[in-house]
Amino acid sequence: MRDHTKLRAFELADELAVLIYRLTRNFPREEIYGLTSQMRRAAVSVPSNIVEGCARESQTEYLRFLEIAFGSLRELHYQYTLSKRLEYVNESNFQQVEEKMIEAEKVLGSLIRSMRKSKKQKSAANSL
Repeated sequence: MRDHTKLRAFELADELAVLIYRLTRNFPREEIYGLTSQMRRAAVSVPSNIVEGCARESQTEYLRFLEIAFGSLRELHYQYTLSKRLEYVNESNFQQVEEKMIEAEKVLGSLIRSMRKSKKQKSAANSL
């Protein structure tokens, strides 16, 4: 098993989840079952899938959960930009969270690429 607390991708995803929860507190009441709920669900899904992937024994399963986490992160990014266009988020808050989101995407994306590369190298070595 891997220790998720040692992953920068997890740290960023966890920080982002907290930021999204705080930010969505100020969303309009009519969004409680709409955008607020969707964004919170996606935000929690990212670190949760990283944690679950780390608990898996196989490299393939680990990679699959990282990919799911990345998909949730991209979903959250869209929802976040939508909330900005709907004027639920002010510019100063938007920029802070946007930067954190982009950093999380880069770090998680790099981890996934690294895992894929490692998996391909192992497959090639095993076929020799």
